Amino acid sequence: MNTTYTHYQPIEERLDFSDIHQKMNAVKQEIKKVIVGQDAVIDQLLLAILSSGHSLIEGMPGVAKTMTAKLLAQTIAAEFSRIQFTPDLMPSDVIGTSILDMKNNEFEFKKGPIFANIVLIDEINRAPAKTQAALFECMSENQITADGTTYPLAPPFLVLATQNPIEQEGTYRLPEAQLDRFMFKIIVHYPSLTDEVTLIKEQQARKKTTKESLVQAVIERQQLIDFQQRIKSVFIHDDLIQYIAEIVHQTRTDRSLYLGASPRASIALLDASKANAALEGRDFVIPEDIKTIAYPILGHRVVLMPEKEMEGFEAKTIIQQIIDRVEIPR
Repeated sequence: MNTTYTHYQPIEERLDFSDIHQKMNAVKQEIKKVIVGQDAVIDQLLLAILSSGHSLIEGMPGVAKTMTAKLLAQTIAAEFSRIQFTPDLMPSDVIGTSILDMKNNEFEFKKGPIFANIVLIDEINRAPAKTQAALFECMSENQITADGTTYPLAPPFLVLATQNPIEQEGTYRLPEAQLDRFMFKIIVHYPSLTDEVTLIKEQQARKKTTKESLVQAVIERQQLIDFQQRIKSVFIHDDLIQYIAEIVHQTRTDRSLYLGASPRASIALLDASKANAALEGRDFVIPEDIKTIAYPILGHRVVLMPEKEMEGFEAKTIIQQIIDRVEIPR
């Protein structure tokens, strides 16, 4: 083991996360049977589910955002539902509604599609604000309140939402309060020329075989819950907790940013850095774990000053500048 990391290692008995590493690698290999050249996207999705976090997947039409999310859900033996967001979708179409039972003359709550372990929301920005607001409580508190009654959502509860960045007509911008509830914003880029050739050849060779039939469930629902609980035991040194706080604090004081990241972002960095360490087979966090997941967690939570946007700056550039100037603890 590299002695550079000795300072960050726990003193107590070491924890073994090899089974998590192996199982998540199996999940990744199943998805890669269909998805070509999107390793970074898959890695971030795995970090999100291990950290019990929700993911917003953004990319141009046709880059397999929805397919990737569906295949990830297929590798987990848990309840899955898909909701296609449209401008006429109502909150009751998502969370459910009370229906009069004619037999006993009482209202009975019929649960909506949000009551699942993994929920795929396709084109989340196509629904109006009142429907998007129906997600606020369930995404932050894992529960739904309807007609004065609170209904818990069975763990694990994970939302995977997709959106296209270029479409304007018939779309509604996600408010900052909604964006903040997503642990990760995952950007899906076009494949490289080599990857696209591979993708086309695989499609040609597949013939009548469907993509979904190639992917098998490799992890049970309860096993994923256990993994999520064990991830919390990954050791993180106080110096690295200070490091996370410094980075997030800098987003609130940087003159290039109109809006900085929230304390929820700090907690997300903590949880995701632990998950990254476990996926690497370590039971302790190092600075590289934090830097690896900084932009996917912070990028959608900050807002550039108008003049910086006009000058062509991007949030990624500002966040990288912040990371570069915050001193890494030694």
